[in-house]
Amino acid sequence: MSNINKTKLGLIVGPTASGKTAVSIALAQKLNAEIISADSIQVYRGMDIGSAKPTMEERQGIPHHLMDAVDIDSPKFSVAEYRRMAGKAIDDIASRGKYPLVVGGTGLYVNSLIYPLNFTTVPSDEALRAELTALEQAQKGAAYALLQAEDPKAAQRLHPNDVKRVIRALEVVRLTGKPIDDHGGDFANQAQAEIPYEPTIIGLTMPREMLYERINLRVDIMLQHGLLDEAKAIYDAGYDPSLPALQGLGYKQLFKHFAGEYTFDQAIEAIKLETRHFAKRQLTWFRRDKRIIWFDISEYPDKESLNQAIYNTFCGGEQ
Repeated sequence: MSNINKTKLGLIVGPTASGKTAVSIALAQKLNAEIISADSIQVYRGMDIGSAKPTMEERQGIPHHLMDAVDIDSPKFSVAEYRRMAGKAIDDIASRGKYPLVVGGTGLYVNSLIYPLNFTTVPSDEALRAELTALEQAQKGAAYALLQAEDPKAAQRLHPNDVKRVIRALEVVRLTGKPIDDHGGDFANQAQAEIPYEPTIIGLTMPREMLYERINLRVDIMLQHGLLDEAKAIYDAGYDPSLPALQGLGYKQLFKHFAGEYTFDQAIEAIKLETRHFAKRQLTWFRRDKRIIWFDISEYPDKESLNQAIYNTFCGGEQ
């Protein structure tokens, strides 16, 4: 597929609290763009403050897609489903002569659009999945240890705590005898498959201490804006605590507070600490992709100069 026939796609990625939302809205106004969220918690309805979902006022009239798209109690929202829904939104935006702009820090959601990953080749085996899940619940880390033995390449790129994807990778190798990368999870794209987009990928970064200060401050601001009440309402609704939505940072720590496992102060410290760890993992993930053009926001005197520099990059250097 030649680039002539491909849809131009902009992406803004980076760790949590790096300023992606503000930059994306300013750029969307300049680029006549609509935004597609690539955030695994913003996709759920009712999880607004803890996911840093921009308010309608903050969106400044820019349409946002893949926010509030799924109910909290949906157990099956997958990366494949994200790619299907995001692809539909991208096609719709482009068909109306607007620029599709993907924004978010969920690396697998982003990669589902800009790598030719195939998530549907191997169907799931519920019995095997249940067996592996039970093994992991009985002994934390057991599934990852098996993956290290059976598919070491997948184990290298998956975090031991990413149990859902560790189990999926084990499931694939046991059902097919081949590692998951042989089924399209191929970050090196050795099969030379093509994607239907011509991506321009911008990454936001900053010195680590600056990022950690921003994370801590953002947690404090979320609390001022009502995160505690939002989390309590979700907790009181009695959802299954194993639901994917309820693994979101901020929520799961406060749920432990409501259950009596943490004091309030312990919960807040845990949110800040685990969010800092998450940001570090996000940076590690995105830095593998050499197509990303990085902008260190500390090197710009103000938001306007940063936005203009990123705009120029999206426009191929044009003013």
